[in-house]
Amino acid sequence: MYALISLHDAVFGRLERASWLLPTLARFLFAALFLFYFWVSGATKLGDGFLGLFSPSFNAYAQIFPKAMEAANYDAAELSIFHTLVVLAGTYAEFLLPLLIVIGLFSRLAALGMIGFIAVQTLTDLYGHGVINEAASVGAWFDKMPDAIIMDQRALWIFLLLVIVFKGAGPISVDRVLANNAEPKNEL
Repeated sequence: MYALISLHDAVFGRLERASWLLPTLARFLFAALFLFYFWVSGATKLGDGFLGLFSPSFNAYAQIFPKAMEAANYDAAELSIFHTLVVLAGTYAEFLLPLLIVIGLFSRLAALGMIGFIAVQTLTDLYGHGVINEAASVGAWFDKMPDAIIMDQRALWIFLLLVIVFKGAGPISVDRVLANNAEPKNEL
């Protein structure tokens, strides 16, 4: 029995000391699962041509402010500058925050930003798009069904991002390069 416990401790002790593993896997999985998800979503919010970066599409307003668009008879020109600024900030966040996480630059802040983004996205889905009335989409924890879009999937998204918040970006990141270059050199 002692040999089995020693083997267990030796194997899993090495894994515990591999501090690079979790943040590297978290960023890899974020890139594999969510980078293009958010970029494609952001692209649907851009207007036409280069100036589309500063002039959101109809879809942007309809996705982010569904009830306000309905109240304005789906005429985005009827919405305020506040709506436009929120739509632009959300659109830019969908491109910038995932990129920062994937390259590992300001990863902890970017992961916190993505958690906030997912919270706003979830609230918009629940109340703006009326998903709150769709029990199968909202789901519930401890219900034996792990596939609900809101309670199940987004909890896992946030957990993945929390790994980056707590552990950092890992060794293969711009954050690590910057940290290594910022360390004072011992010169005689």
